[in-house]
Amino acid sequence: MTRTAAKALLPALAAVWWLTGPALADAPAGASGARPGPDRAGGRPAEALRPDPPPRSAAPGSGALAQGAGSGAGDLVLPIAVAGGAGALAVYAYARRRRRTATRTTPHGGPGGLDGPLPLPELDARARRALVGTENALLGSEEELHTAADLCGEEAVRPFREAAARAREELTAAYRLRQQLDDAYPDGESARRRMLDEIVARCTRAGRRLDAEAGDFRRLRDPRRNALRDLAAAQRLHDEAEGRMLHAEAALGVMRERYASTASAPVAGVVVTARDRLAFAAGALAEAHRAAGDGDTAAAADRVRAAEAAVAQAGRLVEAVDRRARELAEAAGRLPEALADTEADLAAARTLLDDLGPGAVASGPLRAREAVAGTVAAEVRRERDAGPFDPLDALRRVEEADGALDRELAEAPGPDRGTLRARALLERALVGARAAVHAADDAIAVHRGAVGGEARTRAAEARRRLGRAEGLSGRPEGAGTGGAGVSGAPGGLAGDPRSALVEAQRADALAREALTLAGNDVRAWRGRVPGDGAAETRPGGAGGAVLGGIVLPGESGTGGPPPPEATGVLGGGRPARFGGGAARGPNEGDRENDGGS
Repeated sequence: MTRTAAKALLPALAAVWWLTGPALADAPAGASGARPGPDRAGGRPAEALRPDPPPRSAAPGSGALAQGAGSGAGDLVLPIAVAGGAGALAVYAYARRRRRTATRTTPHGGPGGLDGPLPLPELDARARRALVGTENALLGSEEELHTAADLCGEEAVRPFREAAARAREELTAAYRLRQQLDDAYPDGESARRRMLDEIVARCTRAGRRLDAEAGDFRRLRDPRRNALRDLAAAQRLHDEAEGRMLHAEAALGVMRERYASTASAPVAGVVVTARDRLAFAAGALAEAHRAAGDGDTAAAADRVRAAEAAVAQAGRLVEAVDRRARELAEAAGRLPEALADTEADLAAARTLLDDLGPGAVASGPLRAREAVAGTVAAEVRRERDAGPFDPLDALRRVEEADGALDRELAEAPGPDRGTLRARALLERALVGARAAVHAADDAIAVHRGAVGGEARTRAAEARRRLGRAEGLSGRPEGAGTGGAGVSGAPGGLAGDPRSALVEAQRADALAREALTLAGNDVRAWRGRVPGDGAAETRPGGAGGAVLGGIVLPGESGTGGPPPPEATGVLGGGRPARFGGGAARGPNEGDRENDGGS
């Protein structure tokens, strides 16, 4: 090969190596040009290619001419052949790398991936972001399904509801793993890494279940063809929600007069938030009307989708007020019976303590439980008689104190107390647990743009334990939960009220913790908002729409309100859509706030 040919070939080989170097190690051993090696036939290195010598019969001087011509052709053919083979190898390696990147479910391919395993703190953060992004996508998809069922019929949306239910199962399992990690740090980095990898994988599968149906769902709604129909329906739903706001305000006023402030605290601000969502919906509908008049059906469809989501959240908030009023009334109605049962248990405990005598070893725990239950019952009576009080809190305190006393009495020597008292305690515990789970779910759903992973994990675990309590109590799964989507009740485990009571109490505690954490996250989010710090007071409700996950943030991915220079009610963002992570775009779920943790 001449020096000219070498100079022509080197830049091509350098470019090919730059493209394929990291992937050459993954190429099959038999790929052309993959690596030098022994000749397969003889087991010896292949001999270098040489141009044929000129024929002996050539005329004098013609040999030199022929050799010069042959050398020139060889100098051109060899670089072209090598560059062509290298180019084919580059295409193969690039395609193989793309396939591996597209199909992997663990971050950066996990162990043995292209970049090696992620550092554990980075993997942990990635798992948290995956949980938040997947739940946001699922909540938005469920809101879209609610509207689609109203427009297209329940039968038409059944396949999409099934996909959402399967995605919810994956997400629930992922949250269960996250709760286990938070409860007890597993021994060894490998165990924690496996759990975090599974969280990411389950979130990925949940998103793919939604994405697999996203195309069919768009065709069902067909926003371009049905823009005018959907616009009219959204306007009707908005007007109905406006009418219901008056009832919600009146119900909230009655609660504030009848009960202590803590009783209505979970819904104290929902009327303001609901009105903010409706203001945003009104602006979006006005823009949709203008876009439809201009013949821009795509823009009209975007505004209609955003308005539908805002109206759905306003309706959820109005329902939260009505439900809270029912829960408080139920708790107030059950309180007298709870106090009477506590007095009966106190009397039984005192009789047993007298029989055991003051020096009995077994009397210590029972005496302590008896003292606590007596104190709680007396305090609740004083609060009830003094004026407005919180019946849910009062019922919870009486039930917890009486439940602990009942367990001591059940373990003490004497006649079997049976399960009737445990079942009565369970029914009262379920009242408070359902109320707490509903409050946490509502807070997360309408503030999903700010609420981080810790609050969501506690809420998911509360839902799971409430479902388990329902199953252990003999109720159908989700009975009495008001459509909260509670899952996790084991089949065939009915009739264990004492175990169900423990699950219900744990669900109650976790849900109240989730509500506190969600409130902290929302306050922190508002503190980052420029200006007065109240996102919902921004013109047109655009800040509240981002806070509620109705409009996804702009390309900056900050998760905050849209910039002041953004025009239109959508504030520079874009409305959420049915689907998982792929349908949501790259920014959804990339920012995760854990309430300062």
